Amino acid sequence: MGTTRRVDRRALLAGSLAGAAAALTGCASTSAATPEAGASPSPRPTTPAAAFARLMDGNARWVSGRLQHPDRDPDRRQLVAQQQEPFGAILSCIDSRVPPELLFDTGLGDLYVMRTGGQAVGPVVTGSVEYGPMTSGTPLVVVLGHQRCGAVKAAYQSLRDDKPLPGNLQAIVTALRPAYEQAVREGGADPVETMARAQVKLTASALRSNEDLAPLVRKGSLAVVGAYYSLDTGTVEVLAGRPS
Repeated sequence: MGTTRRVDRRALLAGSLAGAAAALTGCASTSAATPEAGASPSPRPTTPAAAFARLMDGNARWVSGRLQHPDRDPDRRQLVAQQQEPFGAILSCIDSRVPPELLFDTGLGDLYVMRTGGQAVGPVVTGSVEYGPMTSGTPLVVVLGHQRCGAVKAAYQSLRDDKPLPGNLQAIVTALRPAYEQAVREGGADPVETMARAQVKLTASALRSNEDLAPLVRKGSLAVVGAYYSLDTGTVEVLAGRPS
């Protein structure tokens, strides 16, 4: 009798574990069948206006907190593993508070991102911006400045006081000199903010008219937008080049 009871208990335990495993498997299957929060919301935009609308819709979600987190799941990772076709190229500052993929609520394979202090440009940076439009038909470039930019402030003070910054930081100051000179001409209550906005507009204009991107802009297959990000509100404000 004792042996029989031990066998019965073992059988009962085994049956219970099997039932639990089946239940867990069923839950996993149901969960896998549910659309992922990171699924892509719609096909890749192919025109400047559509790409711009996608970014600004994402920024509106960032501001409101109703984020979709698109293109951030394993399926998306596998999809772009062999080939990418980003719909936008963003030239932004290195500031840790201004991550383009987050503030536009985008994901893996959606954006080319270049980040330099104060959006300072040079041949390598310009070539990096050109890469998407010239090789994969990326229809939108956004030069994204931001509120309270430390790089712009440092460059402004260096130029105002005629005190070069140490090391290669001086290269940023040199690149931002045209924006400084424009800010001095314009004046205003906050010259650093004026300079930051001037830097965005000057950089976007230079990219829009350079010999490689200008033909795409004239054809209407590319737009170069100058924009400004508010650290206080999370909102992206368009300064120049809004595609129609």
